[in-house]
Amino acid sequence: MSNWGKTSNISYQQWRDPEISVVTFRGTAGDSLRHDEEDQCGDYEVYTTGMQTVDLGERRTGQDPTEDTFTVEDAVEAIGFGKFQWKLSILTGLSWMADAMEMMILSILSPQLHCEWMLPSWKVAMLTSVVFIGMMFSSTLWGNISDKYGRKVGLTMCMMWVLYYGFLSAFSPAYGWVMVLRGLVGFGIGGAPQSVTLYSEFLPRKSRATCVMLIEIFWAIGAVFEVLLAIWIMPTMGWRWLLGLSTAPLVVFVTFCFWLPESPRFDVLSGNMENAMKTLRLIAADNGKTMPLGKLIANKQEERGRIRDLLTPQYRRTTLLLWFIWFANAFSYYGLVLLTTELFQAGDTCGVITQGAKTEPKCNLECKYLTLDDYKDLLWTTLAEFPGLFLTLFVIDRIGRKKSMAMCFMMFSVCILPLYACVGRVALTVFIFIARAFITGGFQVAYVYTPEVYPTATRALGIGTCSGMARGGALLTPFVSQVLLKKSVYLTLSVYCILCLLATGASMLLPIETTGLGLQESSRITAGQEEMKTGQMSNGSEASPTHTSYGSSYNS
Repeated sequence: MSNWGKTSNISYQQWRDPEISVVTFRGTAGDSLRHDEEDQCGDYEVYTTGMQTVDLGERRTGQDPTEDTFTVEDAVEAIGFGKFQWKLSILTGLSWMADAMEMMILSILSPQLHCEWMLPSWKVAMLTSVVFIGMMFSSTLWGNISDKYGRKVGLTMCMMWVLYYGFLSAFSPAYGWVMVLRGLVGFGIGGAPQSVTLYSEFLPRKSRATCVMLIEIFWAIGAVFEVLLAIWIMPTMGWRWLLGLSTAPLVVFVTFCFWLPESPRFDVLSGNMENAMKTLRLIAADNGKTMPLGKLIANKQEERGRIRDLLTPQYRRTTLLLWFIWFANAFSYYGLVLLTTELFQAGDTCGVITQGAKTEPKCNLECKYLTLDDYKDLLWTTLAEFPGLFLTLFVIDRIGRKKSMAMCFMMFSVCILPLYACVGRVALTVFIFIARAFITGGFQVAYVYTPEVYPTATRALGIGTCSGMARGGALLTPFVSQVLLKKSVYLTLSVYCILCLLATGASMLLPIETTGLGLQESSRITAGQEEMKTGQMSNGSEASPTHTSYGSSYNS
């Protein structure tokens, strides 16, 4: 039996937050608060925060089971992972696949329009940056919409937006139209991370990290599919057809989005208990499981979608570090994607250095269409998404979220170092492959960690603001990977290497390890719980994945 209810820890909680009361009760085999490891009686202590008091005494013979209570967390744990989550994985995965395809287009469209329209380097870089400008300004907005009006509403709206403007951009007659329409596409893509918010709120804690990581496979599939589509489309039909056909996953998503349920955690927080129960019964029926006995209860309702809640004393350090980590992740990931085509067109890093030494003004307008060999190498480096995901999946629950992110950033920097030498095309492909595997893994760990560290009231906004910072990094990276590269390959590589080393340190400085913790329903007891968890980690012990929930401890 886990020692999650030690008196010493709870006394500390009361000292940290006088609003927290402690209720001691006797657990029995018949209690509706079901845990996998509860097979004997024992004394427990739970926190109650702003909720009505319910007698949690020992159940007597003949006691009415309808007097029992349970939270959404209890229901999700009891229902477990099953058929419903598999269907949800596919539908939310389609939004990730579409996001990846729209991003992968950038590394294919830029060199094509560079040559076709004879664009200078800064205009080529702006084609990429305008997408990230849209994403940066919209990410927080979509997070706010998802926290205030629902996860389903926010995700469906942004995907419809991307479908409309993504398809319309295929008919762009000139550079200015491409700029505007791709910027609007970026504005919609800023809401794609809300699929993780929605998906994670339906997952039991034991399978959350695995499932969120596995749904990211759809991103890898989308990136690979886009390259294969380009190999087929670009030589004969051109970039317009590529833009149009790349919206196919969005068409499927919009067609089936009517099935998408609203998160019961959001419904409970917004006071819609009836709809939450309806959704939970639907999930239980789909999975062939029974609902917990009793009445669904909730924490005291809180204001939703307020940015200032992310910067309260208990969250400020976590938020600022996560903003930098997401910035570094996106800056490095998209930088490497764009750097790949630049280096492949040069043949090796020495070719880029030689190009940088040219003094003729026309070098700014020199261009090369992507060849079949370029597409093949781009495909091989894109396939690095898969080993990166599987490697991170293997370590994320073994060494924790923080160490996993730190490991990925460190290994990315190590793989960048050999590029300082004049390596050939084969070696270049290998090192980029490994670097992309690790930075992909690090990005996905951030997607696992972020929704775990914020409560339901600000979870979507937390992911939205982090995504906005990431898009800021993606906005700046083309001017390094496509413009600065023409001046100095060494300076370009140094920027990525140093930034990832700083992100390694930031990952280790995060104040809490979320491995094994349930999703928070309330922010009212987070600070104390973080301290308790930090103390456990420093003592070399882990909180029980089954019994620890630092925001939804079985309250009543």
